[in-house]
Amino acid sequence: MSFQGQVAFITGGVTGIGLGVAQAFSDAGLRLALSYRNEDHRAQTAAWFAAKGREEPLFVKLDVTDRAAFAAAATQVEARFGAVHVLVNNAGVSVFGPTDEASYADYDWIMGVNFGGVVNGLVSFLPSLKAATGRRHVVNVASMAAFLPGPQAGIYTASKFAVRGLTESLRYNLAPHGIGCSLCCPALTRTNAWDSALKRPEAFAESGFAPADRSELEQFGTAFEAGMDPYEVGTKILAGMERGDGLILTHPEFADDFRAIYEKSLAALPDEEAPPARLEIERLRRAAMAAAEAGTIIGLSDLT
Repeated sequence: MSFQGQVAFITGGVTGIGLGVAQAFSDAGLRLALSYRNEDHRAQTAAWFAAKGREEPLFVKLDVTDRAAFAAAATQVEARFGAVHVLVNNAGVSVFGPTDEASYADYDWIMGVNFGGVVNGLVSFLPSLKAATGRRHVVNVASMAAFLPGPQAGIYTASKFAVRGLTESLRYNLAPHGIGCSLCCPALTRTNAWDSALKRPEAFAESGFAPADRSELEQFGTAFEAGMDPYEVGTKILAGMERGDGLILTHPEFADDFRAIYEKSLAALPDEEAPPARLEIERLRRAAMAAAEAGTIIGLSDLT
């Protein structure tokens, strides 16, 4: 069963990876609702769809941290299309600085968008996905930072680790409803994500980081020119959805990193025997996870 004709809501869907996903979905015959913040980007996206002779998406102006607006967006999308089958939580900010100097405002802004925006999307749209029929799927777009920390990316990394943990657990909850769930972790992509720090909202102005230096950020942004085309990321997300993949990795250049994580993790385990009672609890946990992935609703009683 394909996703052709299904309705997808994509946050941050008019630039960067979100736009690449929207274009790939459109090419596959999905109908679209896209959230946006910038009117020029919305107009450019509308022009792309018009040039292709495609149905214009429903454009929803949305701050993903605004829960009331997110709930209203879900109502608006349902009113237009009648059902929502695919949710792509993509919107995010890329803001960096030494974590030991971060202020509460830094935490509140970055976590509020990158993790809170995903939470708001799930709470607002999962009832619609559960009520819909046909093939359905949730994609939470994180980053390779969900696996790889860095000295300038502490809060950003925390937000992406949080999205990873949430998504990997959510997959087991959605399986009994026949809804697929994927964590997507793209790496360097040709976007304007480097300029997020220049768009800091006034409500979060009390930063512990040094003031954003445009020239320094522009130099950092040159790295993004070597990135993957967002449309390619979008096609890989769609292919992963069609296969039902729980994890979608779009970039191939991280084998050494994953090997190092695996080896360090194994080496950190104590070299000793675990008692039978603990081994039995972990056996039950593994069995419950396998059953959940196969579509069984798991309760606390299944873990002991």
